[in-house]
Amino acid sequence: MANDTEVLVLGGGSTGCGIARDLAMRGLEVTLVERGNLTDGTTGRMHGLLHSGGRYAVSDQASATECIEENEILRDIAGHCVELTGGLFVQRPEDSDDYFREKLEGCRDCGIPARVLSGREAREVEPYLANDVKRAIEVPDGAVDPFRLCVANALDAENHGARIETHAEVVDLLRDGDDIYGVEVRHESGPGNRTHKAAGTTEEITADYVVNATGAWAGQIGAMADLEVEVRPSKGVMTIMNVRQVDTVINRCRPKGDADIIVPHETTAILGTTDEEVSDPDDYPEEGWEVDQMIDTLTELVPILEEARTIRSFWGVRPLYEPPGTGTQDPTDITRDFFLLDHADRDGVSGMSSIVGGKFTTYRAMAEEISDHVCEKLGVRASCATADEPLPGSERIETLEAGMDDFGLRSPVARRSKQRLGSRASEVLDTDEANPVVCQCEGVTRAEVCDAIDQSGSDLNAVRIRTRASMGNCQGGFCCQNMANELHPAYDEETVRAALDELYQERWKGERHALWGEQLSQAMLNYALHATTMNRDRDPANEDEGDGLEYDNFDGGRPTAETRADGGARLRGETGGEDSSRGRGDR
Repeated sequence: MANDTEVLVLGGGSTGCGIARDLAMRGLEVTLVERGNLTDGTTGRMHGLLHSGGRYAVSDQASATECIEENEILRDIAGHCVELTGGLFVQRPEDSDDYFREKLEGCRDCGIPARVLSGREAREVEPYLANDVKRAIEVPDGAVDPFRLCVANALDAENHGARIETHAEVVDLLRDGDDIYGVEVRHESGPGNRTHKAAGTTEEITADYVVNATGAWAGQIGAMADLEVEVRPSKGVMTIMNVRQVDTVINRCRPKGDADIIVPHETTAILGTTDEEVSDPDDYPEEGWEVDQMIDTLTELVPILEEARTIRSFWGVRPLYEPPGTGTQDPTDITRDFFLLDHADRDGVSGMSSIVGGKFTTYRAMAEEISDHVCEKLGVRASCATADEPLPGSERIETLEAGMDDFGLRSPVARRSKQRLGSRASEVLDTDEANPVVCQCEGVTRAEVCDAIDQSGSDLNAVRIRTRASMGNCQGGFCCQNMANELHPAYDEETVRAALDELYQERWKGERHALWGEQLSQAMLNYALHATTMNRDRDPANEDEGDGLEYDNFDGGRPTAETRADGGARLRGETGGEDSSRGRGDR
């Protein structure tokens, strides 16, 4: 009996979507399953750095070399997802001269373009750098939109015949003796026009070969077939500021340490990060002091951060891996290289391989290596083309017009719409329909929202990751209802209300860690707009008590005031418990 698909890819992050695209382009029949939305795991909770490799030029030169190679490829094939910000490794007076020299030499050894700037020259590039910055190393870091990049890979995989099945959680691996031949998935609510089974039902999907690309969850998947995959999940916090305090990636030029990077991303700046090993990638504490550490430490590099407005924080989990017996204690010392685990060779169990470790920047190379491996296993002779073929939206990036009003939009909106859509700008924006701005903070137009709904159906969080609508300063307070309005009349009232509530609650999860100063005022304004003006906390359309938004959670778990050194007060929400479980807010 024939299997349902040739290759079954588990995981809808950057690596899984990259694998699906690669294999589909080689002509294989591919199915990808993901328990939530695309980017639901680590990919959706990273700081958006396109590595030059400079961060690893001293400690992990193999990873550094991979990074600069893939950096250059992604600039070519994913131009509409990448911003060429450049990067600086900044030395403060207390930072080591010897390490600065090692970093510079390491960059050059790895083929990373690097040049030294004086403190004055560095401040000419970034005026808000601290006055006592001694010097800096300039490298070709960049910023990348992980949502846009991941979705583009998935769309191209579909264009080549792949099935992308979201909201389908793997609950068991199908194993017959020493052979794995598929999975059992449980379907959850999967709104939209994709192929979805009824929520709560299960489906067995059989395959000639299974690829475990679930990142930090790879060990849990392996355990379903009694296979040990020694992933060491490591959590890190990131904090999002309301504007771009810098336009260049700022790194602290010192050995490993927390709170050492600022990444300009779209209209914001993202501060990162920490590195703490956790036992469960779905359940770990989110501590207010971690957010404080980001701001207080990085203020040493960019003092204006001390008074800047924080709009949300989020935590992600790195899928770190090292071969058994290595025995590294500190997660910051674990290599960022990736590993392909062939369970036939390693465990005597055929039919599946796992890909673990690595970084977002090297997702395409990881996908190429495991796709080569799968083709060899299946006896398929086909070469990789993903380094040369642009992703959807980047095919004709050079044709993005300099004029900003050719679609009847105000200039800043048109510019940003074109940056998001790339070569699809004309296709989406050239419409006879009224095209007002739906999300003022991010400049997202109605045409973009409708295009995203065509792709993802009534799942407004899927619309969000495709457009950035609701990801600005108001965190959806002013635009969530506008997005939901675009679902009507294609979807009924119950579906629209549920989609709106799900989106708004997702936005609230990350805001809970930023309730002080102006952002506290924004949260209370959002509350006033939605819970009172719109009457959504006592909505008469909901017959059952408690069906409305959970505005009793607006206290973030009984926030407490902490007096800071400057005499001000911040509000902190207590963390832990169910707030720390899977479903924490992403970007």
